[in-house]
Amino acid sequence: MTTVKMISRFLQRITRFTVLAITVVALAVTTVVIVSPPEAAAQERRTLLQFLFGRPKPRQPIYDDVPVYQPRQQRQQSRPQKKRQKAVVTVTTEPPPPVIQKSENAKKVLVVGDFVAGSLADGLDTAFETTPGIVVESRSSGSSGLVREDYFNWQKTLPTYVAELKPDLIIISLGANDRQQMAIGDGMEKFKTETWLGEYTRRAASLASLAHSNGTPLLWVGMPAFQSTAMTADMVTFNTLFRTETEKVNGTFVDVWDGFVDEGGKFVMTGSDINGQQVRLRGSDGINLTKAGKRKLAFYVEKDIRKILGDAAASSSDIPGGDDLKDLIVSAPAANEDIIQTQPISLKDPDLDGGSALMDANAIPAGSGKSPRDLLVEKGEVAAAPEGRVDDFRLAKPGTVLSNPVIRN
Repeated sequence: MTTVKMISRFLQRITRFTVLAITVVALAVTTVVIVSPPEAAAQERRTLLQFLFGRPKPRQPIYDDVPVYQPRQQRQQSRPQKKRQKAVVTVTTEPPPPVIQKSENAKKVLVVGDFVAGSLADGLDTAFETTPGIVVESRSSGSSGLVREDYFNWQKTLPTYVAELKPDLIIISLGANDRQQMAIGDGMEKFKTETWLGEYTRRAASLASLAHSNGTPLLWVGMPAFQSTAMTADMVTFNTLFRTETEKVNGTFVDVWDGFVDEGGKFVMTGSDINGQQVRLRGSDGINLTKAGKRKLAFYVEKDIRKILGDAAASSSDIPGGDDLKDLIVSAPAANEDIIQTQPISLKDPDLDGGSALMDANAIPAGSGKSPRDLLVEKGEVAAAPEGRVDDFRLAKPGTVLSNPVIRN
């Protein structure tokens, strides 16, 4: 019983202490609420620990220059907002080339034929765009040829173009569409039979004679190679036929074959342009020509045009202005009797007995007839640099290689 009484008394004491503590806390809270002014009620409420022990003081930075920590939201608000500027894309376009006005008495070049002739005319327009003395007139029909006279008859149409334009030069280029049967008389003849070739030759000769009938210079441009092997072989036959019939009427056949094949004579899609750079020459079909291919095709023809038309083919940069012509002083050429000819003095022949050799007694080097630029464009060949020049990169120079070299260990 004694133990039970002791436990009972202990619980009573604990209960009294708990009630007393709760009463003290309630009185304290009530006092704070009643005593505190209305402004304090609006402030942040204190916790029990803060009421008993006070609020903790904020930590001061050890160094004055250390910034006080700020919440993330405050930092974002304090940072100045930078407006994102949209990137302005400027596209620079090259100014178009100046348009050269053609002169009133400019020479007219008439280009007729199929789609190859149309590509040739485009290339010639580029080649002579700065030449006021030459106008290129294109009268090509892309699907025409010498076989389908029911579709397009060049023997009947060419005189109409000649009477309308009165050209100073006629250029013909066709044959790519003629690999088909031909109507001869009342029947149809298969391609490349003996009868077919005979009639085709007659039509080509008739067209060449018709173009040159008034004494107008004639250039017949041959066909280039194509991606189809069979078509390329047929173009070789056509070019041989065109050359023969053109030369019979004193015309000029322009061979463009080497410009569109490799060293082995095979068709190429990519080759050197007129500047020697590797470019795409043909379209994806292996038939049509790209812009660079058209310009290269015209490269083979423009040389003959300049040779035939002479001064009219000079570009505007080579011709002084009209105001400057009056200031030019042109002297008469010297007469033949005023030119004194002397024999060259040779180191081995001081007696001047009229030797025909050069001073160094070496034979005159024979030229190939083609300039280094022609070899570079046609065949992709680069002329070797002379010995001693800065671009002579040969490891073994002529005359420096020993016949019996000495090998040292």
